[in-house]
Amino acid sequence: MDSNAIGLEPEDELFEHFRFEVSKGQGLLRIDKYLQLQIPNISRNKIQNAADSGTILVNELSVKSNYKVKPGDCIRIVLSHPPFEHKIIPEPIPIDIVYEDDALVVINKPPGLVVHPGHGNYTGTLVNALAYHYGNRLPLNSSERPGLVHRIDKDTSGLLVVAKTEQAMTHLAKQFEEKTSEREYIALVWGNVENAEGTIEGNIARHLRDRMQMAVFDDPEIGKYAVTHYKVLERLGYVTLVSCKLETGRTHQIRVHMKHIGHTLFNDERYGGNTILKGTTFTKYKQFVENCFTVLPRQALHAKTLGFVHPTTGEMMRFDSEIPNDLVECISKWRTYSKSHTLEED
Repeated sequence: MDSNAIGLEPEDELFEHFRFEVSKGQGLLRIDKYLQLQIPNISRNKIQNAADSGTILVNELSVKSNYKVKPGDCIRIVLSHPPFEHKIIPEPIPIDIVYEDDALVVINKPPGLVVHPGHGNYTGTLVNALAYHYGNRLPLNSSERPGLVHRIDKDTSGLLVVAKTEQAMTHLAKQFEEKTSEREYIALVWGNVENAEGTIEGNIARHLRDRMQMAVFDDPEIGKYAVTHYKVLERLGYVTLVSCKLETGRTHQIRVHMKHIGHTLFNDERYGGNTILKGTTFTKYKQFVENCFTVLPRQALHAKTLGFVHPTTGEMMRFDSEIPNDLVECISKWRTYSKSHTLEED
């Protein structure tokens, strides 16, 4: 990239803060409007000012705010200082360690804990906790995040593995990439899942209208291929408890795939599961569901089991975690309700 082309002296170092590759399904759209959809909580005026200062690049050339993006464009926002999330501040946040040795550590993440710093969450994350407990001894992944091999969403609880050496990082990352790791999630979803078990396939990419959501696309050219295998564990009237095993690991995969087949996760605010999607219009029922939302103030998803080959010993290791209390209590409420009420009964 020619630094003079964007009005900076050659010695100025530029740091990439955002990068977007325009999908093949994207129509022509002004770049200021496009970026406003892509970046949460940013004003159009701020984007226009960035364009005027020459820090918005398309295919390595600076553009003005009226530039119209087209499929295949590589958009980068560069600034003269590193992204704030790269400044990892060690914080004494407790970590629930399930297993640890010289190569890796398996952690049981509580709901509400963000895995790594990012927009709006620069402190109080698992990475900040890791920095406190392990200093700078953890290897960096491709995104320069120490130790992380995979991640789970803020409001999803459960197991994840952190690498403590470069060799472990490479070995574990390859297992996740080649789909040889084992991951089972427990989810409570809206509706009575008709089939006892099944497989959901469909490419996942950023939603074309709501950029905070992911969506399933039939077009193989859009997004990344994703596979989820599900099995019904218990039918509880207007909701169903299911086991979901991941063959791939895409952003929001279970949340998106289950919604795609008509069974949004219970109390998943991002995808509309925090409203009554199945059931009656009776006041008592509405109050019951609200009580369940209060007991479980997050999406009903828990990463219960995790399996992988140990990067040093070659041993197959499998870990299991207990379902957290908030999800247990919510399931218990639905179990009691379904036993005492028939469908469409007050």
